[in-house]
Amino acid sequence: MNAFNRIVMLIIALLLIAVPVLILLVAFGVISADVIDAYTGYRDAVGALGDLSISDFSGSVRVVLAVVGVLVALIALLLLLRELTFGRRVARSTVMDDTPGKETVITASAVKALAEGAAREVGAESPSVSLTSKDRDYLISAGITVPPSANYTEVATRTRENIRRVLEEQGVPVQDVEVTAQGTA
Repeated sequence: MNAFNRIVMLIIALLLIAVPVLILLVAFGVISADVIDAYTGYRDAVGALGDLSISDFSGSVRVVLAVVGVLVALIALLLLLRELTFGRRVARSTVMDDTPGKETVITASAVKALAEGAAREVGAESPSVSLTSKDRDYLISAGITVPPSANYTEVATRTRENIRRVLEEQGVPVQDVEVTAQGTA
């Protein structure tokens, strides 16, 4: 997940946490409503929202607002789903050798680059690799695009074998490699 997605998700999460907490603090009398209003100006916003009526908008403005609302909801959902792993642990790095004085760690981005290079090496086009880990071993899922004149099964099998071979030659612990042919180039 890139930094932009994380920043957007952080802002959404903070808003979803901060607003209810402030409302509860005001409701229980811990913080004065005047103090919150001095910093946020929420009373003006609540007043503006209270004066707002759906009849104030024309039909075309309603449609535009609905489309914008749906787009914002879809973008937020997309960012949320990209952040979730649905039970599979995302691999960050793996210790390849833990011998004192010879500790070696390989990052997930290095393993991903190796796997993508191995896929291109046997003729797969536009490889996209995702990694998860189980114990210390990597589970590699690669999606490839097959050249139009090539056999899907043959290219997928060669890609799987080559990814496994290249990673094992480098000492990367691999549990399984799964290759999915996604179409032709």
